[in-house]
Amino acid sequence: MIEEKDKNYMGWVTLSMFVYLTVISFEDPFYPYQEYGLFVLVLWLFMLVFYQLPYTLIATQLGMAYDGEEEGGMSSWIRRGTGNDLLGYATAWMYWAQTIPYLIDCASSVVVSVSWVVLGNKSLGDKMSPLVFSLLTFAIVLVFIIFDNVVKNALDATSLWGGIAMVVMTLVFFVMIIWSLTHGGHIATKLTWDNIKPHLSVHYFSSASMLIFAMSGAELASPYISRLKKPGRDYPKAMWLLFIVTAGMVILETLGLAVLFDAKHIPNDFKMNGDYYAFQLLGQEAGMGNSLMYMYSIVCLVTLLAQIAALIDAASRFLASDTTAQFMPRWFLKKTKTGRPINSYIFTAATTLILVLLGGTLPEINDFVNWLLNLNTIVSPYKTSVVFVCFLILRYKHKTFPKGQYVFIKNRKLALGVGWWCFLLTFICATMAFLPQNGVVGSANWFKQLWMNIVVVIFLFGTGLVLPLLRKLEVARDKRKAEQ
Repeated sequence: MIEEKDKNYMGWVTLSMFVYLTVISFEDPFYPYQEYGLFVLVLWLFMLVFYQLPYTLIATQLGMAYDGEEEGGMSSWIRRGTGNDLLGYATAWMYWAQTIPYLIDCASSVVVSVSWVVLGNKSLGDKMSPLVFSLLTFAIVLVFIIFDNVVKNALDATSLWGGIAMVVMTLVFFVMIIWSLTHGGHIATKLTWDNIKPHLSVHYFSSASMLIFAMSGAELASPYISRLKKPGRDYPKAMWLLFIVTAGMVILETLGLAVLFDAKHIPNDFKMNGDYYAFQLLGQEAGMGNSLMYMYSIVCLVTLLAQIAALIDAASRFLASDTTAQFMPRWFLKKTKTGRPINSYIFTAATTLILVLLGGTLPEINDFVNWLLNLNTIVSPYKTSVVFVCFLILRYKHKTFPKGQYVFIKNRKLALGVGWWCFLLTFICATMAFLPQNGVVGSANWFKQLWMNIVVVIFLFGTGLVLPLLRKLEVARDKRKAEQ
Protein backbone atom coordinates (compact mmCIF):
# COMPACT_ATOMS: atom_id res chain seq x y z
CA MET A 1 0.00 0.00 0.00
CA ILE A 2 2.81 2.38 0.85
CA GLU A 3 4.68 1.50 -2.34
CA GLU A 4 1.55 2.19 -4.42
CA LYS A 5 1.04 5.55 -2.71
CA ASP A 6 4.65 6.62 -3.11
CA LYS A 7 4.99 5.50 -6.73
CA ASN A 8 5.97 8.33 -9.09
CA TYR A 9 3.15 8.23 -11.66
CA MET A 10 3.27 9.99 -15.02
CA GLY A 11 0.16 11.88 -16.12
CA TRP A 12 -1.38 10.86 -19.45
CA VAL A 13 -1.06 14.41 -20.79
CA THR A 14 2.64 14.39 -19.84
CA LEU A 15 3.09 11.06 -21.64
CA SER A 16 1.32 12.41 -24.70
CA MET A 17 3.51 15.54 -24.76
CA PHE A 18 6.62 13.41 -24.21
CA VAL A 19 5.82 11.29 -27.27
CA TYR A 20 4.61 14.30 -29.26
CA LEU A 21 8.04 15.90 -28.85
CA THR A 22 9.65 12.90 -30.56
CA VAL A 23 6.91 12.28 -33.14
CA ILE A 24 6.83 15.68 -34.78
CA SER A 25 8.52 19.05 -34.32
CA PHE A 26 7.32 22.48 -35.36
CA GLU A 27 9.83 22.55 -38.20
CA ASP A 28 8.87 19.13 -39.61
CA PRO A 29 6.14 20.46 -41.99
CA PHE A 30 8.74 22.81 -43.47
CA TYR A 31 10.75 19.92 -44.97
CA PRO A 32 8.05 18.40 -47.21
CA TYR A 33 6.75 21.86 -48.11
CA GLN A 34 10.08 22.56 -49.77
CA GLU A 35 9.92 19.24 -51.64
CA TYR A 36 6.25 19.14 -52.68
CA GLY A 37 4.93 22.68 -52.45
CA LEU A 38 1.23 23.06 -51.64
CA PHE A 39 0.56 19.53 -52.94
CA VAL A 40 1.89 18.41 -49.57
CA LEU A 41 -1.44 19.48 -48.03
CA VAL A 42 -3.15 16.69 -50.00
CA LEU A 43 -0.42 14.28 -48.94
CA TRP A 44 -0.76 15.25 -45.27
CA LEU A 45 -4.52 14.68 -45.31
CA PHE A 46 -4.09 11.32 -47.03
CA MET A 47 -1.34 10.19 -44.67
CA LEU A 48 -3.17 11.34 -41.54
CA VAL A 49 -6.30 9.34 -42.38
CA PHE A 50 -4.80 6.29 -44.05
CA TYR A 51 -1.48 6.02 -42.22
CA GLN A 52 -1.03 8.07 -39.06
CA LEU A 53 -4.41 7.23 -37.51
CA PRO A 54 -4.10 3.45 -37.98
CA TYR A 55 -0.43 3.64 -36.96
CA THR A 56 -1.28 5.38 -33.67
CA LEU A 57 -4.10 2.95 -32.86
CA ILE A 58 -1.96 -0.05 -33.82
CA ALA A 59 0.70 1.17 -31.36
CA THR A 60 -2.06 1.56 -28.76
CA GLN A 61 -3.23 -2.04 -29.18
CA LEU A 62 0.32 -3.38 -29.05
CA GLY A 63 1.08 -1.43 -25.90
CA MET A 64 -2.08 -2.64 -24.17
CA ALA A 65 -1.76 -6.23 -25.42
CA TYR A 66 1.70 -6.57 -23.90
CA ASP A 67 0.64 -4.57 -20.80
CA GLY A 68 3.77 -2.38 -20.59
CA GLU A 69 5.29 -4.38 -17.74
CA GLU A 70 8.50 -4.94 -19.70
CA GLU A 71 10.51 -1.85 -20.56
CA GLY A 72 11.71 -3.22 -23.89
CA GLY A 73 8.69 -1.82 -25.71
CA MET A 74 8.83 -2.83 -29.36
CA SER A 75 11.57 -5.41 -28.74
CA SER A 76 9.35 -7.04 -26.11
CA TRP A 77 6.42 -7.11 -28.54
CA ILE A 78 8.29 -9.06 -31.16
CA ARG A 79 9.99 -11.36 -28.65
CA ARG A 80 6.70 -12.27 -26.99
CA GLY A 81 4.90 -12.49 -30.33
CA THR A 82 7.43 -14.85 -31.93
CA GLY A 83 9.00 -16.46 -28.86
CA ASN A 84 12.39 -15.64 -30.39
CA ASP A 85 14.80 -13.74 -28.16
CA LEU A 86 17.22 -13.06 -31.03
CA LEU A 87 14.53 -11.15 -32.95
CA GLY A 88 13.80 -9.21 -29.79
CA TYR A 89 17.44 -8.24 -29.48
CA ALA A 90 17.65 -7.30 -33.20
CA THR A 91 14.59 -5.06 -32.82
CA ALA A 92 16.02 -3.37 -29.74
CA TRP A 93 19.22 -2.72 -31.64
CA MET A 94 17.36 -1.32 -34.65
CA TYR A 95 15.42 1.02 -32.39
CA TRP A 96 18.60 2.28 -30.80
CA ALA A 97 20.36 2.64 -34.16
CA GLN A 98 17.61 4.72 -35.77
CA THR A 99 17.50 7.04 -32.77
CA ILE A 100 21.10 8.19 -33.17
CA PRO A 101 20.69 10.24 -36.39
CA TYR A 102 17.59 11.92 -34.94
CA LEU A 103 19.46 12.67 -31.73
CA ILE A 104 22.24 14.30 -33.77
CA ASP A 105 19.65 16.18 -35.83
CA CYS A 106 18.09 17.63 -32.66
CA ALA A 107 21.50 18.58 -31.25
CA SER A 108 22.52 20.29 -34.50
CA SER A 109 19.22 22.18 -34.43
CA VAL A 110 20.19 23.45 -30.97
CA VAL A 111 23.31 25.01 -32.48
CA VAL A 112 21.19 26.63 -35.21
CA SER A 113 18.69 27.89 -32.62
CA VAL A 114 21.42 29.42 -30.45
CA SER A 115 22.92 31.09 -33.53
CA TRP A 116 19.60 32.82 -34.27
CA VAL A 117 19.34 33.97 -30.65
CA VAL A 118 22.90 35.35 -30.71
CA LEU A 119 23.23 36.54 -34.31
CA GLY A 120 19.61 37.30 -35.15
CA ASN A 121 20.05 36.04 -38.72
CA LYS A 122 21.07 33.10 -40.92
CA SER A 123 24.80 33.91 -41.07
CA LEU A 124 25.92 30.84 -39.07
CA GLY A 125 27.24 29.15 -42.21
CA ASP A 126 29.50 32.13 -42.92
CA LYS A 127 31.00 32.16 -39.43
CA MET A 128 31.53 28.45 -38.75
CA SER A 129 32.92 25.46 -40.66
CA PRO A 130 30.93 22.21 -40.95
CA LEU A 131 33.54 20.43 -38.79
CA VAL A 132 33.24 22.93 -35.93
CA PHE A 133 29.45 22.75 -36.27
CA SER A 134 29.58 18.95 -36.01
CA LEU A 135 31.82 19.04 -32.92
CA LEU A 136 29.48 21.49 -31.19
CA THR A 137 26.62 19.13 -32.03
CA PHE A 138 28.47 16.26 -30.34
CA ALA A 139 29.24 18.42 -27.30
CA ILE A 140 25.52 19.06 -26.81
CA VAL A 141 24.74 15.33 -26.94
CA LEU A 142 27.50 14.63 -24.43
CA VAL A 143 26.27 17.30 -22.01
CA PHE A 144 22.76 15.88 -22.12
CA ILE A 145 23.90 12.33 -21.54
CA ILE A 146 25.44 13.60 -18.30
CA PHE A 147 22.37 15.74 -17.55
CA ASP A 148 20.01 12.81 -18.08
CA ASN A 149 21.93 10.76 -15.52
CA VAL A 150 22.36 13.46 -12.86
CA VAL A 151 19.08 15.41 -12.71
CA LYS A 152 16.21 13.48 -11.11
CA ASN A 153 12.84 13.54 -12.92
CA ALA A 154 14.28 15.87 -15.59
CA LEU A 155 12.50 13.86 -18.27
CA ASP A 156 8.99 14.51 -16.95
CA ALA A 157 9.50 18.25 -16.44
CA THR A 158 11.22 19.00 -19.74
CA SER A 159 8.74 16.87 -21.72
CA LEU A 160 5.63 18.48 -20.25
CA TRP A 161 6.72 22.11 -20.44
CA GLY A 162 8.66 21.73 -23.70
CA GLY A 163 5.64 20.14 -25.38
CA ILE A 164 3.22 22.76 -24.07
CA ALA A 165 5.54 25.61 -25.13
CA MET A 166 5.76 24.31 -28.69
CA VAL A 167 1.97 23.85 -28.92
CA VAL A 168 1.58 27.46 -27.77
CA MET A 169 4.07 28.69 -30.39
CA THR A 170 2.21 26.74 -33.06
CA LEU A 171 -0.99 28.52 -32.03
CA VAL A 172 0.85 31.86 -32.00
CA PHE A 173 2.08 31.10 -35.53
CA PHE A 174 -1.45 30.43 -36.76
CA VAL A 175 -2.93 33.46 -34.96
CA MET A 176 -0.24 35.68 -36.53
CA ILE A 177 -1.04 34.25 -39.94
CA ILE A 178 -4.69 35.23 -39.47
CA TRP A 179 -3.61 38.66 -38.23
CA SER A 180 -1.45 39.11 -41.33
CA LEU A 181 -4.29 38.19 -43.70
CA THR A 182 -6.73 40.54 -41.95
CA HIS A 183 -4.26 43.43 -42.05
CA GLY A 184 -3.41 43.53 -45.74
CA GLY A 185 -1.12 40.50 -45.96
CA HIS A 186 -0.98 38.57 -49.23
CA ILE A 187 -1.07 34.81 -49.80
CA ALA A 188 2.22 33.74 -51.38
CA THR A 189 0.93 30.36 -52.64
CA LYS A 190 -2.78 30.33 -53.41
CA LEU A 191 -4.94 27.23 -53.21
CA THR A 192 -5.22 26.67 -56.98
CA TRP A 193 -4.99 23.53 -59.10
CA ASP A 194 -1.73 24.73 -60.60
CA ASN A 195 -0.16 24.87 -57.12
CA ILE A 196 -1.75 21.66 -55.83
CA LYS A 197 -1.24 19.31 -58.78
CA PRO A 198 1.62 16.81 -58.37
CA HIS A 199 4.67 16.67 -60.63
CA LEU A 200 5.47 13.00 -60.36
CA SER A 201 9.13 12.01 -60.53
CA VAL A 202 11.63 9.66 -58.91
CA HIS A 203 12.51 12.50 -56.53
CA TYR A 204 8.86 12.66 -55.40
CA PHE A 205 8.88 9.01 -54.40
CA SER A 206 12.35 9.12 -52.83
CA SER A 207 11.16 11.99 -50.63
CA ALA A 208 7.91 10.29 -49.52
CA SER A 209 9.56 8.75 -46.47
CA MET A 210 9.98 12.31 -45.15
CA LEU A 211 6.27 12.29 -44.30
CA ILE A 212 6.55 8.93 -42.55
CA PHE A 213 9.59 10.10 -40.60
CA ALA A 214 7.76 13.26 -39.55
CA MET A 215 4.86 11.28 -38.07
CA SER A 216 6.54 8.16 -36.65
CA GLY A 217 7.28 7.43 -33.00
CA ALA A 218 3.93 6.60 -31.36
CA GLU A 219 5.35 3.31 -30.03
CA LEU A 220 7.81 5.27 -27.89
CA ALA A 221 5.09 5.55 -25.25
CA SER A 222 4.88 1.81 -24.60
CA PRO A 223 7.74 1.43 -22.06
CA TYR A 224 6.05 4.07 -19.90
CA ILE A 225 2.60 2.44 -19.69
CA SER A 226 3.45 1.01 -16.26
CA ARG A 227 4.05 4.56 -15.01
CA LEU A 228 0.42 5.55 -15.67
CA LYS A 229 -1.92 5.31 -12.68
CA LYS A 230 -4.74 3.71 -14.72
CA PRO A 231 -3.13 2.39 -17.93
CA GLY A 232 -6.33 0.88 -19.40
CA ARG A 233 -8.04 4.27 -19.32
CA ASP A 234 -5.17 6.73 -19.65
CA TYR A 235 -3.02 5.13 -22.36
CA PRO A 236 -5.63 5.28 -25.18
CA LYS A 237 -6.44 8.86 -24.15
CA ALA A 238 -2.77 9.81 -24.41
CA MET A 239 -2.50 8.26 -27.88
CA TRP A 240 -5.66 9.95 -29.17
CA LEU A 241 -4.39 13.30 -27.90
CA LEU A 242 -1.10 12.60 -29.68
CA PHE A 243 -2.91 12.04 -33.00
CA ILE A 244 -5.18 15.09 -32.65
CA VAL A 245 -2.32 17.46 -31.80
CA THR A 246 -0.14 16.06 -34.60
CA ALA A 247 -2.93 16.34 -37.20
CA GLY A 248 -3.83 19.87 -36.19
CA MET A 249 -0.22 20.95 -36.22
CA VAL A 250 0.70 19.74 -39.72
CA ILE A 251 -2.49 21.04 -41.38
CA LEU A 252 -2.41 24.48 -39.76
CA GLU A 253 1.31 24.91 -40.35
CA THR A 254 1.13 23.91 -44.01
CA LEU A 255 -1.62 26.46 -44.63
CA GLY A 256 0.45 29.05 -42.79
CA LEU A 257 3.52 28.28 -44.89
CA ALA A 258 1.46 28.74 -48.05
CA VAL A 259 0.59 32.24 -46.85
CA LEU A 260 4.21 33.21 -46.16
CA PHE A 261 6.29 31.43 -48.80
CA ASP A 262 6.01 31.01 -52.55
CA ALA A 263 6.28 27.24 -52.97
CA LYS A 264 8.00 27.69 -56.33
CA HIS A 265 10.76 29.89 -54.89
CA ILE A 266 11.85 28.31 -51.61
CA PRO A 267 15.26 29.30 -50.13
CA ASN A 268 17.91 26.60 -50.42
CA ASP A 269 18.44 26.54 -46.64
CA PHE A 270 14.71 26.31 -45.89
CA LYS A 271 15.06 23.00 -44.01
CA MET A 272 17.62 24.52 -41.67
CA ASN A 273 16.27 28.06 -41.27
CA GLY A 274 12.70 28.04 -42.61
CA ASP A 275 10.97 28.18 -39.22
CA TYR A 276 13.07 31.18 -38.19
CA TYR A 277 12.33 32.91 -41.51
CA ALA A 278 8.61 32.39 -40.83
CA PHE A 279 8.57 34.06 -37.42
CA GLN A 280 10.91 36.77 -38.64
CA LEU A 281 8.50 37.62 -41.48
CA LEU A 282 5.45 37.57 -39.21
CA GLY A 283 7.16 39.76 -36.61
CA GLN A 284 8.25 42.31 -39.20
CA GLU A 285 4.77 42.46 -40.74
CA ALA A 286 3.30 43.09 -37.27
CA GLY A 287 5.82 45.87 -36.56
CA MET A 288 7.53 43.78 -33.87
CA GLY A 289 10.93 43.59 -35.55
CA ASN A 290 12.74 40.37 -34.67
CA SER A 291 11.13 39.94 -31.25
CA LEU A 292 8.76 37.19 -32.41
CA MET A 293 11.66 35.34 -34.00
CA TYR A 294 13.67 35.59 -30.77
CA MET A 295 10.70 34.30 -28.78
CA TYR A 296 10.38 31.30 -31.09
CA SER A 297 14.14 30.66 -30.99
CA ILE A 298 14.08 30.40 -27.19
CA VAL A 299 11.00 28.13 -27.16
CA CYS A 300 12.54 26.02 -29.92
CA LEU A 301 15.73 25.72 -27.89
CA VAL A 302 13.85 24.53 -24.79
CA THR A 303 11.84 22.05 -26.86
CA LEU A 304 14.91 20.68 -28.59
CA LEU A 305 16.64 20.17 -25.26
CA ALA A 306 13.57 18.26 -24.06
CA GLN A 307 13.67 16.13 -27.21
CA ILE A 308 17.32 15.29 -26.66
CA ALA A 309 16.65 14.26 -23.05
CA ALA A 310 13.72 12.07 -24.14
CA LEU A 311 15.64 10.45 -27.00
CA ILE A 312 18.71 9.64 -24.89
CA ASP A 313 16.59 8.13 -22.15
CA ALA A 314 14.36 6.09 -24.48
CA ALA A 315 17.17 4.87 -26.74
CA SER A 316 19.33 3.65 -23.88
CA ARG A 317 16.40 1.94 -22.16
CA PHE A 318 15.43 0.16 -25.39
CA LEU A 319 19.00 -1.01 -25.85
CA ALA A 320 19.40 -2.32 -22.30
CA SER A 321 15.97 -3.98 -22.35
CA ASP A 322 14.56 -7.36 -21.39
CA THR A 323 15.63 -8.93 -24.70
CA THR A 324 19.33 -8.21 -24.52
CA ALA A 325 20.72 -10.12 -21.53
CA GLN A 326 21.76 -13.20 -23.47
CA PHE A 327 23.13 -11.28 -26.48
CA MET A 328 25.17 -8.51 -24.86
CA PRO A 329 28.21 -8.63 -22.57
CA ARG A 330 27.51 -8.07 -18.87
CA TRP A 331 29.59 -4.88 -18.82
CA PHE A 332 27.33 -3.36 -21.45
CA LEU A 333 24.21 -3.96 -19.36
CA LYS A 334 25.67 -2.45 -16.19
CA LYS A 335 23.28 -0.01 -14.52
CA THR A 336 23.72 2.83 -12.06
CA LYS A 337 22.04 2.96 -8.65
CA THR A 338 19.12 4.79 -10.26
CA GLY A 339 18.69 2.07 -12.90
CA ARG A 340 20.32 3.91 -15.80
CA PRO A 341 22.20 1.70 -18.33
CA ILE A 342 25.44 3.69 -18.07
CA ASN A 343 27.54 1.84 -20.66
CA SER A 344 24.87 2.05 -23.32
CA TYR A 345 24.92 5.82 -22.76
CA ILE A 346 28.68 5.78 -23.39
CA PHE A 347 28.21 3.67 -26.49
CA THR A 348 25.58 6.13 -27.73
CA ALA A 349 28.06 9.00 -27.30
CA ALA A 350 30.81 7.16 -29.20
CA THR A 351 28.55 6.36 -32.16
CA THR A 352 27.31 9.94 -32.23
CA LEU A 353 30.90 11.18 -32.48
CA ILE A 354 31.61 8.94 -35.49
CA LEU A 355 28.54 10.19 -37.38
CA VAL A 356 29.09 13.90 -36.68
CA LEU A 357 32.71 13.67 -37.83
CA LEU A 358 31.53 12.04 -41.06
CA GLY A 359 28.91 14.75 -41.57
CA GLY A 360 31.55 17.38 -40.88
CA THR A 361 33.30 16.43 -44.15
CA LEU A 362 30.43 17.85 -46.25
CA PRO A 363 31.03 21.21 -47.96
CA GLU A 364 28.54 23.35 -46.00
CA ILE A 365 26.55 23.30 -42.76
CA ASN A 366 23.36 23.29 -44.82
CA ASP A 367 24.57 20.08 -46.51
CA PHE A 368 25.20 18.52 -43.10
CA VAL A 369 21.69 19.40 -41.88
CA ASN A 370 20.06 18.13 -45.08
CA TRP A 371 22.06 14.90 -45.01
CA LEU A 372 20.99 14.20 -41.43
CA LEU A 373 17.37 14.66 -42.45
CA ASN A 374 17.87 12.32 -45.42
CA LEU A 375 19.49 9.71 -43.16
CA ASN A 376 16.59 9.94 -40.71
CA THR A 377 14.09 9.31 -43.50
CA ILE A 378 15.83 5.98 -44.15
CA VAL A 379 16.49 4.49 -40.72
CA SER A 380 13.39 5.76 -38.91
CA PRO A 381 10.84 4.30 -41.38
CA TYR A 382 12.75 0.98 -41.38
CA LYS A 383 12.25 0.90 -37.59
CA THR A 384 8.61 1.88 -37.97
CA SER A 385 8.00 -1.02 -40.37
CA VAL A 386 8.82 -3.39 -37.48
CA VAL A 387 5.87 -1.95 -35.52
CA PHE A 388 3.56 -3.24 -38.24
CA VAL A 389 5.34 -6.61 -38.26
CA CYS A 390 4.59 -6.87 -34.52
CA PHE A 391 0.96 -6.02 -35.18
CA LEU A 392 0.65 -8.59 -37.97
CA ILE A 393 2.15 -11.26 -35.72
CA LEU A 394 -0.28 -10.34 -32.95
CA ARG A 395 -3.33 -10.51 -35.21
CA TYR A 396 -2.25 -13.67 -36.98
CA LYS A 397 -1.66 -15.53 -33.71
CA HIS A 398 -4.47 -14.15 -31.55
CA LYS A 399 -8.02 -14.54 -32.84
CA THR A 400 -9.60 -13.68 -29.50
CA PHE A 401 -8.68 -11.08 -26.93
CA PRO A 402 -9.32 -10.82 -23.20
CA LYS A 403 -12.51 -8.96 -22.35
CA GLY A 404 -11.91 -5.23 -22.02
CA GLN A 405 -8.58 -5.23 -23.91
CA TYR A 406 -8.15 -2.47 -26.50
CA VAL A 407 -8.49 -3.80 -30.06
CA PHE A 408 -7.86 -1.86 -33.25
CA ILE A 409 -10.37 -3.15 -35.83
CA LYS A 410 -12.13 -6.23 -34.49
CA ASN A 411 -12.53 -7.72 -37.96
CA ARG A 412 -9.33 -9.78 -38.24
CA LYS A 413 -9.05 -9.79 -42.05
CA LEU A 414 -9.54 -6.03 -42.29
CA ALA A 415 -7.01 -5.49 -39.49
CA LEU A 416 -4.44 -7.65 -41.33
CA GLY A 417 -5.08 -5.75 -44.55
CA VAL A 418 -4.44 -2.43 -42.81
CA GLY A 419 -1.32 -3.85 -41.17
CA TRP A 420 0.09 -5.05 -44.50
CA TRP A 421 -0.70 -1.71 -46.17
CA CYS A 422 1.15 0.24 -43.49
CA PHE A 423 4.12 -2.15 -43.54
CA LEU A 424 4.61 -2.15 -47.34
CA LEU A 425 4.21 1.62 -47.66
CA THR A 426 6.74 2.22 -44.89
CA PHE A 427 9.33 -0.28 -46.11
CA ILE A 428 9.21 0.81 -49.77
CA CYS A 429 9.47 4.52 -48.90
CA ALA A 430 12.43 3.85 -46.59
CA THR A 431 14.27 1.98 -49.35
CA MET A 432 13.61 4.72 -51.92
CA ALA A 433 15.03 7.29 -49.50
CA PHE A 434 18.59 6.00 -50.02
CA LEU A 435 18.63 8.30 -53.07
CA PRO A 436 19.90 11.68 -51.79
CA GLN A 437 17.17 14.29 -51.61
CA ASN A 438 19.49 17.26 -52.04
CA GLY A 439 22.03 18.34 -54.62
CA VAL A 440 22.16 17.82 -58.37
CA VAL A 441 21.59 14.18 -59.33
CA GLY A 442 24.87 12.67 -60.54
CA SER A 443 27.07 15.38 -59.05
CA ALA A 444 30.07 14.56 -56.86
CA ASN A 445 28.24 15.81 -53.75
CA TRP A 446 25.17 13.71 -54.63
CA PHE A 447 27.23 10.53 -55.01
CA LYS A 448 29.10 11.29 -51.78
CA GLN A 449 25.82 11.53 -49.87
CA LEU A 450 24.61 8.32 -51.54
CA TRP A 451 27.57 6.26 -50.32
CA MET A 452 27.38 7.98 -46.93
CA ASN A 453 23.74 6.87 -46.67
CA ILE A 454 24.64 3.28 -47.54
CA VAL A 455 27.72 3.08 -45.30
CA VAL A 456 26.07 4.69 -42.26
CA VAL A 457 22.94 2.51 -42.46
CA ILE A 458 25.11 -0.62 -42.71
CA PHE A 459 27.23 0.64 -39.81
CA LEU A 460 24.26 1.50 -37.57
CA PHE A 461 22.36 -1.73 -38.14
CA GLY A 462 25.37 -3.97 -38.72
CA THR A 463 27.31 -3.20 -35.55
CA GLY A 464 24.55 -4.96 -33.66
CA LEU A 465 26.17 -8.22 -34.78
CA VAL A 466 29.37 -7.50 -32.83
CA LEU A 467 27.92 -7.53 -29.30
CA PRO A 468 26.44 -11.06 -29.53
CA LEU A 469 29.88 -12.26 -30.61
CA LEU A 470 31.45 -10.58 -27.58
CA ARG A 471 28.78 -12.19 -25.42
CA LYS A 472 29.70 -15.63 -26.81
CA LEU A 473 33.36 -15.01 -25.98
CA GLU A 474 32.36 -13.91 -22.47
CA VAL A 475 30.29 -17.06 -21.93
CA ALA A 476 33.15 -19.25 -23.23
CA ARG A 477 35.60 -17.48 -20.89
CA ASP A 478 33.28 -17.96 -17.91
CA LYS A 479 32.94 -21.63 -18.78
CA ARG A 480 36.71 -22.10 -18.90
CA LYS A 481 37.08 -20.37 -15.51
CA ALA A 482 34.41 -22.63 -14.02
CA GLU A 483 36.22 -25.71 -15.30
CA GLN A 484 39.59 -24.68 -13.83
